[in-house]
Amino acid sequence: MEKIISIAVAILAYILIIIFSSKKSYISILFALLLILLKILTLKEVIYNYINWNVLLIYISTLILAELFIYSKMPSYLADRMVKRAGSSALAMLYICILTGFISAFVENVATVLVIAPIAFEICKRLKISPVNLLIAIAISSNLQGTATLVGDPPSMIFAAFLKLNFNDFFIYKSKPSIFFAVQIGAISSFFFLYFLFKNLRKKIKITKKEKIISFVPTYLLILMIISLAFISFFDKGFTIKNGIACAIIAIIGILWFIIFEKKDKKELIEIGKKLDYDTIIFLIGIFIIMGAISKTGVLIDFANFIKSIIGNNPIIAYITIIFFSVIISGFVDNVPFIIVMLPVVDKIGKDMGINPELLMFGMLIGTCLGGNITPFGASANIVSVGLLKRKNYKVDFLEFVKIGLPFTLIATSISGLFVWLIWSR
Repeated sequence: MEKIISIAVAILAYILIIIFSSKKSYISILFALLLILLKILTLKEVIYNYINWNVLLIYISTLILAELFIYSKMPSYLADRMVKRAGSSALAMLYICILTGFISAFVENVATVLVIAPIAFEICKRLKISPVNLLIAIAISSNLQGTATLVGDPPSMIFAAFLKLNFNDFFIYKSKPSIFFAVQIGAISSFFFLYFLFKNLRKKIKITKKEKIISFVPTYLLILMIISLAFISFFDKGFTIKNGIACAIIAIIGILWFIIFEKKDKKELIEIGKKLDYDTIIFLIGIFIIMGAISKTGVLIDFANFIKSIIGNNPIIAYITIIFFSVIISGFVDNVPFIIVMLPVVDKIGKDMGINPELLMFGMLIGTCLGGNITPFGASANIVSVGLLKRKNYKVDFLEFVKIGLPFTLIATSISGLFVWLIWSR
């Protein structure tokens, strides 16, 4: 009965979120509270097991640092430099996506989006265009490259912990090219799609006024945050609260700098507080709880058993099926509980079939991480990007996101998956 209730609540919640996207935070938290009232989850379980406080701390802390970053005028300065060097608007957009991917390979995706977003908004302001497509491109580029290294994304960290992989194993594993190279092949192919997306932006801008940087301190703090996240993740394969605490400490340092050295009063500090995206924070909490119910009631385990029943003994059918379902489910379900459930299942399938378990495991990791790019709520980075756009009075509906996310995902997943098959099927 609990399984039926959790599935029904999740399906109804997602339908309403798609239809009434502007009210998504109220819908998600309402259905989350319903699950608690129906005793599918206890309040203690929600607080200690299912709300990802790490992501929330990273999000809030980095949002504060991003506001200080904007105050410093550094985004304006970088936007001017990128537009000037790119020569065309389309190349400027691609430069931003490439920069996003590079940072995301070493830093959690939400943090990456929050660092890059101010620069992206400033570039679009210079070009006098809507930032919607660029922010979506940033989110999906972040999710793609977050798969490439051990420290880039929570599923990669969980994956590494299960297989006992170290940082270098994501590059070369058992003397073969590993996940990093599969992701890069997929990234190169998918960036042709992004160029197609921006190709009509041929406008060149003559920069008449150069921005003067107020202070380098927020930039240093953001760099410190990136290094800290990479350092912590390198030595701690579990995606723990340490990442969020590190971000919070750096954000507090930024606030103290703003008050003491910039001599800003409480009123100006409150203005920064008002800019925090509370709507997205509430939405994330609601989604964490809804997905927690799906995980607790064993729905994902049933799904895993269903996959085992239809695969048979054909390696290529097994490989394609696992990637396909990983992509589809991750487009709607948080990929962390999904990959936790599926790892031992896929490992056993590979061993039972007498093939390299790494073949199916790598395929699942690619499908799980990239599948979140399909929908606006398939990954935390997507949710944050849409939330940032909403703060700027740009609404992104479900289909608008899917029009970009789906082809990007299909291209990147197909090419990356083919690479893994060619390398690891022997």
